[in-house]
Amino acid sequence: MSGLNPYLEKKICVITADGRTLVGKLVSCDNQTNLVLQSTVERIIRDPDDPEPSAEEPLGLYIVRGDNVCTVGLVDEDLDDSIDWTKVKGAAIGGTKHS
Repeated sequence: MSGLNPYLEKKICVITADGRTLVGKLVSCDNQTNLVLQSTVERIIRDPDDPEPSAEEPLGLYIVRGDNVCTVGLVDEDLDDSIDWTKVKGAAIGGTKHS
């Protein structure tokens, strides 16, 4: 049984080891933190100096290997829906080094 079972069928945000931000509905998980997300989008947040707008890239049904998962959190859907993600700017999270 995974500690993420209470998140099943809910919208979550996943930060990966390489600094990507994925948002989608958690449809399956296991003890190794392998995740299956439905209606997944990758949020590409641009640097404040970048003239290009931030973006959400649709990925659909998406599998994230457990060894690539850094953080998983529930999404406040009302708050999330109220944000225009194309206007959000910020510094890159950066990758995580496993030693």
